[in-house]
Amino acid sequence: MITAGIDIGAKTVKVVVLKDGKVAGKAIDLSGFDQRGTSDRLFRKALAEAGADIKDVRMIVATGAGKGEFPHANDPVTEVTADARGANVIHPKGRTVISVGAEEGRAIRTDAQGRVVDFAVNEKCAAGAGAFTESMARALELKVEDLGPLSLQSTNAVPMNAQCAVFAESEVVSLVHAGTSKQDISRAIHDAIASRISSMARRISVENDVVLIGGVAKNKGFVESLKRDLATEVFVPQDPEFISALGAAHIAFEKASKQGGN
Repeated sequence: MITAGIDIGAKTVKVVVLKDGKVAGKAIDLSGFDQRGTSDRLFRKALAEAGADIKDVRMIVATGAGKGEFPHANDPVTEVTADARGANVIHPKGRTVISVGAEEGRAIRTDAQGRVVDFAVNEKCAAGAGAFTESMARALELKVEDLGPLSLQSTNAVPMNAQCAVFAESEVVSLVHAGTSKQDISRAIHDAIASRISSMARRISVENDVVLIGGVAKNKGFVESLKRDLATEVFVPQDPEFISALGAAHIAFEKASKQGGN
């Protein structure tokens, strides 16, 4: 049985195709201005990798900010629901799921079946999402992928007081002029994001194990800052940006299985 999940985010579109509940194909690319076209192209690419045709797909579940842009979806689910289910598939012992993407951070408390118990969302401030690191990288005249490795080389914790991305950029420039190393500034940037995300997570009560997903989970500097702030280990799955799409695909599989047939 072929099922699929698609996560249409603000920055990227992710597709996961399952064959009898196992990952058989996946695809990812920037959303671009034509989310519908991008989604259709990636869906067909993931199907091709799975050796399947669109007529073979029993159920498709969509999630993400642009989930309404995918006309082939049978059902939509919220990002929180998809995050929780996907994290449970990858790490069943997880009870707190933290998802940090380009424009939003989410903290979710789950039960043993991956059902949502409580959640909190940080959607109004870039300081708690990936867009913040992109803005700060520009201020430091660095590539965004260099920020994480640089922060791991820091030997001095420098506080960053600004809570707004606009003011934080000015603060970064001031730190540069004061002679602060880019390594220490990079750590301060990640510590600032981690502090915002940790505060959000504590609102729902953090329970171990903590699972970190979303594109920002690939940033090792942020992972280390989050571990320090939460004072606990953080599990980061392989391909963390696909976990919400994976959750949607498994929800599709469960729905199709209940309907019966092959």
